[in-house]
Amino acid sequence: MSTPTIQKALLLDSKFGNFVVQDSSVPKPGTGELLVKVKSAALNPVDWMIQKYGIIFEEYPAILGVDGAGEIVEIGDDVSQWKIGDRVFFQGIFENKGGSFQQYIVASAYHAARIPERFSFDDVASIPLGLATAYIGLYNKKPYGLEFESPVLRSSQGKYSGTPLVVFGGGSSVGQYALQLANASGFSPIITTASEKHTDYLKSLGATHVIDRHISSSALSSEILKITDKPITAIYDAISTKETQQDAHTILAPGGTIALVCPPALEASDGKTFISLFAARNLPQNSALLENMYTALTQWVEEGIIKPNRIEVLPNGLAGITDGLKRLENKEISGLKLIAHP
Repeated sequence: MSTPTIQKALLLDSKFGNFVVQDSSVPKPGTGELLVKVKSAALNPVDWMIQKYGIIFEEYPAILGVDGAGEIVEIGDDVSQWKIGDRVFFQGIFENKGGSFQQYIVASAYHAARIPERFSFDDVASIPLGLATAYIGLYNKKPYGLEFESPVLRSSQGKYSGTPLVVFGGGSSVGQYALQLANASGFSPIITTASEKHTDYLKSLGATHVIDRHISSSALSSEILKITDKPITAIYDAISTKETQQDAHTILAPGGTIALVCPPALEASDGKTFISLFAARNLPQNSALLENMYTALTQWVEEGIIKPNRIEVLPNGLAGITDGLKRLENKEISGLKLIAHP
């Protein structure tokens, strides 16, 4: 069956504009690219931020969405590792051809992974951007990440036994993946802040200690001192509000580094450093690092080293994404990923 030339897509009609479902041309894959029929697309906070703050995109209408899973329907030049019909999950880009809020997307052949048989499209669509953000933050070279050694190689797994790591916001999508990667790397203890209701689940992902995110700054410092007397030299802040940044800065040892998913909201001191993360796969500092991650990702998912986020599937296909983004903006979502069926 031939690929159609026209599809449905969710378009952001203008800067600060509205989302509308309209007809759009089906993009064509180029060299090193795949055309994928999108079965599942995940929502991320960056999607509502693009609409509200007018960031990232310069040309409109724009097709958003950077997480997806589906079936390959066409293959570009110089691609030998994939065939038509393969089930894949992938990280999109902030360009119309690479946005997952449409029925057909152009994906990179090198930033995609095969879906293990026992996992659904919905399961794995929750993985790419959240995992990439956690991975870049932990393993990219400074000033793009904390510069730990990646656990892609078996010989590197467990390397950081005895080195403490603190993850602010372990219940968030990115936080969950940061905990799992930290566990694969052997960090201990792995301390995270989160709502108490997520305690058991986050411990199943690798956290050794879960601290209630509502406690005071002074109480947080005291709790960490009860857990370890080793200096905290690295923190992953998966929330990155001004308050979490201040708390992270307080407990960080002099000379340490904090990885942030948002821009710094205060000045660092005592030789401490803030690193602001941006996980776009096509940035020069990210591309090869993430390509390496994707070579291991199918096996990680099969072995349970990486577990997908818990999910909620939205009704009404592409049209249901708008309400889902409002729920994300209003902080009504905790501990799970919203999924749409284009």
